[in-house]
Amino acid sequence: MTLRGRTALVTGGGGPLGRAFALALAQAGARTILTGRNEGSLAEAVGLVEKEGGSARTALCDVADPASVAALAVELADEDVSVLVNNAGVAGPVKRLTDIEPDEWDEVFAANVRGVYLMCRAFLPAMTAAGRGDVVNVASVSGKRPLLNRTPYTASKMALIGLTRTLAGEVGPLGVAVNSLSPGPVRGPRMARNFRLTAELTGCTEEEAERDFASRAALGRLVEEGEVARALVAMLGMPGLCGADIDLSAGMIAPA
Repeated sequence: MTLRGRTALVTGGGGPLGRAFALALAQAGARTILTGRNEGSLAEAVGLVEKEGGSARTALCDVADPASVAALAVELADEDVSVLVNNAGVAGPVKRLTDIEPDEWDEVFAANVRGVYLMCRAFLPAMTAAGRGDVVNVASVSGKRPLLNRTPYTASKMALIGLTRTLAGEVGPLGVAVNSLSPGPVRGPRMARNFRLTAELTGCTEEEAERDFASRAALGRLVEEGEVARALVAMLGMPGLCGADIDLSAGMIAPA
């Protein structure tokens, strides 16, 4: 699989999964633009890509802010972005729905859904004009089966899958493929934080929270960042893939 000659824009590029995406895209030959809110973490990600011989640059952006996304589009006007990976998002609170404040709910939807809408709105016109392009929205298996005390997150990710399928119908005839990638629980800081908060809420230990969560997967384990990144590259190598939602969850959605 080669993406040589293509430029990929990855939101949430400074986070663990964003870095993994950047490395996998670089290894496949793509030039990568990493965007996010933390300049330091973005610079670290670029360093990792360049260490592997890849090409990358950074651009600051808050995907939930229309003015910030508009400024990003102007900054990247000379770039031929043909791959958009909407990876930015927040985990949100770990609380019962009745304990969640409206501001907490809105913060999750702003990052996880509004941000995808704004990025697609800004960068799809150039792709459709060129008659080619790929958009991959990072969704989640969460919401496809119960994930207690995580209603804002699960609702936002299921909204993203609906966005993906409808947008695919809109721009597919114009040469742009839109798909979603739904990881299961990915080992890393975010899941560690969720296990800690679950332990505090339920009275179990963090280790018990992780074991219980992993036991819901057919393979009985969490997913690794590198696995998700390789799945992204594989999706970009499937020309007929459009309007699809690909699960990479170690069997998390398999019947118990």
